[in-house]
Amino acid sequence: MNWIAIGTIDDIPLRGARCVKTPQGKIGVFRTAENQVFAIEDHCPHKGGPLSQGIVHGASVTCPLHNWVISLETGQALGADEGAVRTIPIRNIDGQLSIALDRLLVAAE
Repeated sequence: MNWIAIGTIDDIPLRGARCVKTPQGKIGVFRTAENQVFAIEDHCPHKGGPLSQGIVHGASVTCPLHNWVISLETGQALGADEGAVRTIPIRNIDGQLSIALDRLLVAAE
């Protein structure tokens, strides 16, 4: 995989997120209260709301527009809602975060 550096874990507050712009679209990068990091497409499958502006709880994020809950681990909508966003491989090496660009290119084709 071709890993692209996107910053440090300290750039993202606990239970928060940041948006990373790529040629293939926006990626939401999330940090949980347990310091886990996840990367998913930054648009809700419901109406396209910016998930990186949502509320992080556990390993999920709630969309700020219509309260859909999305799993950060799988990208799947939880509860009675149906839909999904792509998950993006992310790694954390000594606090340095990188996403897998290869996955983005393949997924965008």
